[in-house]
Amino acid sequence: MDEQLPKTVDEIYRSDSRRVFATLIRLLGDFDLAEDALHNAFAAALEQWPKDGVPSNPRAWLVSVGRFKAIDAIRRRTRFDAALEELTDRLDSDAGDPAMEDRDGEGVEDDRMRLIFTCCHPALSPEAQSALTLREVCGLSTEDIARAFLIPPPTLAQRIVRAKAKIRDERIPYQVPSQEELPGRLEGVLRVIYLVFNEGYYASAGDSLTRSDLSGEAIRLGRLLVALLPESEAIGLLALMLLQDSRRATRTSPEGDLIPLEDQDRSLWDQKQIVEGTALVRRALSSGRFGTYTIQSSIAAVHAQAPSVAATDWTQIVGLYDLLMRAVPSPVIELNRAVAVAMRDGPKAGLVLVDGILDRGDLVGYHLAHAARADLCRRLGRTAEARTSYERAIGLAEQEPQRRSLARRLAELPA
Repeated sequence: MDEQLPKTVDEIYRSDSRRVFATLIRLLGDFDLAEDALHNAFAAALEQWPKDGVPSNPRAWLVSVGRFKAIDAIRRRTRFDAALEELTDRLDSDAGDPAMEDRDGEGVEDDRMRLIFTCCHPALSPEAQSALTLREVCGLSTEDIARAFLIPPPTLAQRIVRAKAKIRDERIPYQVPSQEELPGRLEGVLRVIYLVFNEGYYASAGDSLTRSDLSGEAIRLGRLLVALLPESEAIGLLALMLLQDSRRATRTSPEGDLIPLEDQDRSLWDQKQIVEGTALVRRALSSGRFGTYTIQSSIAAVHAQAPSVAATDWTQIVGLYDLLMRAVPSPVIELNRAVAVAMRDGPKAGLVLVDGILDRGDLVGYHLAHAARADLCRRLGRTAEARTSYERAIGLAEQEPQRRSLARRLAELPA
């Protein structure tokens, strides 16, 4: 056997396995059948390619072999129910499916888009949508997904099994929605992708502040979505993720502690991502039909282009938060706007707004609201209030790196 062949097969698996899988789901109509067919196809590649050579279109070869392996497996079963017979007849009648002869890959990429919309179908719970997308579209292991969302692997596995069963039993269509349905369905897909990104960019709990593998997978999904469905909000979301991720290397210390924006070394920000993200923001804005992700990416672009915190155009950021508040009123957005107002008009103006949010009862259990209040009190010299708010924030923070960062700021207060 050519010593390079296993490496070649492994590279093709990493680059193309989820595309092959998506097409097999379309052809077979079943997640588990497609998963078995995928692995059987790669096993056949390891057996046949040493004798026949690597085919000119490995992806099409794998789809074809996987499908026929699935047909053979069904036929070998001793008992056929009506559904299996119907599936076998349909697979036989589709023997000349042109998608498998598609040399430019467009049909296969369309299958990936169908898979994303199937995994994010509104009939599934948001938790199931996220888990199924990471497992079936991104190819992450059940253990990795469970670790990211801090739940036991068996619980996560059952969530995925139930989601697949619901897709099968309710005959959820494996397709991209029609133009009439698309606006409503696209929002759910974007929400799942951004949820995956945020869990990687700022993990909700645990010992690590970030999960670069999750944020990387979200960006990859965002790129795929924009390539196949270049809607303005999809473009805006990709821009937002790239601009936020451009700061990843400077957001945490070697010990894993959070580094505030004002203390980050901006020379280490990823300029390639900033240039690409900023261009995408302009592209989304030029459509004239942008929404919340494009507004958020515009805010991120202002931060990314500023040489320092002091030189940031805080007036523009406050104005963008005003737009965002009108689009999706939220206490968290209101808190971020208050921090921007404090940077523009001074800490006293910001503190009035933060206190108003907390006095209403909003965000009283949100550690970042108390951390923001503590910072503003510190800047105003109101040390006792700052100490109380830092202590409250530490008590609410769920991550050890967050608690350490807040405890350090607390310790730096004057006696």
